[in-house]
Amino acid sequence: VIGLDGVPYGMIVELARRGVMSTMARLMDIGTIHKMRASLPEVSSVSWTDFMTGTNPGTHGIFGFTDFKPKSYAVRFPNFLDVKAPTIWDKLGAKGKKSVVINQPSTYPARKIDGALISGFVALELAKAVWPMSYRAALEQMGYQIDVDILKCRESPEVLWLELSKTMAGGQKALNFFWEEGWDYFEYVVTGTDRLHHFLWRAYEDPAHPSHQGFLDFYRHIDRLIGKIVAAYHKLTNTYAGFYILSDHGFTGAEQEVYLNAWLVKNGYLRFLKSEPESLEDIHGRSRAFALDPNRIYLNYKTKFPKGSVERSARKALKEEIAGKLAKLEFQGRRVVREVFFAENVYSGPYSGKGPDLIVVGEPGFDMKGSVRKMEIFGRPSLQGMHTWDDAFFWATEDHGGGLEIADVAPIILKNF
Repeated sequence: VIGLDGVPYGMIVELARRGVMSTMARLMDIGTIHKMRASLPEVSSVSWTDFMTGTNPGTHGIFGFTDFKPKSYAVRFPNFLDVKAPTIWDKLGAKGKKSVVINQPSTYPARKIDGALISGFVALELAKAVWPMSYRAALEQMGYQIDVDILKCRESPEVLWLELSKTMAGGQKALNFFWEEGWDYFEYVVTGTDRLHHFLWRAYEDPAHPSHQGFLDFYRHIDRLIGKIVAAYHKLTNTYAGFYILSDHGFTGAEQEVYLNAWLVKNGYLRFLKSEPESLEDIHGRSRAFALDPNRIYLNYKTKFPKGSVERSARKALKEEIAGKLAKLEFQGRRVVREVFFAENVYSGPYSGKGPDLIVVGEPGFDMKGSVRKMEIFGRPSLQGMHTWDDAFFWATEDHGGGLEIADVAPIILKNF
């Protein structure tokens, strides 16, 4: 399994047809590339967890990069130890199968598996990102770097290219090393694609951009890497069946950030105790709703939050009211909100009640945010690219039809075993 973080269906098809990604073009002739829906919200922590467990947040318990502490407005950062459902490699380990998983996001800190696991983003230190620990020294010797240095990459495109080169080089050395270790399931994820899109999406869209050729060259490099892995897999198995490539969400250019808490304030659903709130802990007890990054709206239930004011009996009407008003939100005559999802139509499982009540998906270009410090509804984006929900991709030798969601991939993979 090859994971390409944040690579949209439309882009990979276009690059294949243009000859930039000739390996992908050949694979599209051999098999089928599917347009696939990501998780809701469409962030890596949720989508990759949907992928690796074959379930949704209501079952695996991860609703975003942040979540609330119980009965509190204070936030915490869930990690791999908070995942409540077994992963693909957990299930394979129970069958005596060995897995190698390299750079899988949302698996930090690394936990025991039958085989080897190197955690990906958000992994803070290599020491806690490797299972078993005996592989740590080898990874350090090969210069393995978990991710690009995000703060450095903001300095200039030159720094971004350098960081991407370092992470790709270390990742490929790890791939070559572990390929020889013996395995039943092998997974390798590239996250540099997502970083490139956030910082230099315009370089893809604009042929005159100074980094346009660099962008295409990066994808040529990715394509050659895919080609090498495909060839090695075919040599090992004499088939292409059982080989998969996927992304966890799509991407597009970011035109405006949309601050949902500012909208909730202006529409009378949210109040703060301070004129300049620092966090949701500064919420006023008469508030009826608030947002958490990136696009999750929670109703301020009496039984769930310490200053709760909303009765459970009022939730249906309140959700419909908020969703109806958001649907009419415009910016310079343009529709801002593509769809507002009700949690009960998205989540299923024992942890559904932990999650948001509404998930707001913006029209392309409108990036939803949960900041409490913004006073205006709209602002200029700090990054060039933003995630999209319904144009991730999945390549397989078989045609799995339309309407595919990322949680559907795990059962497809496990059928091989």
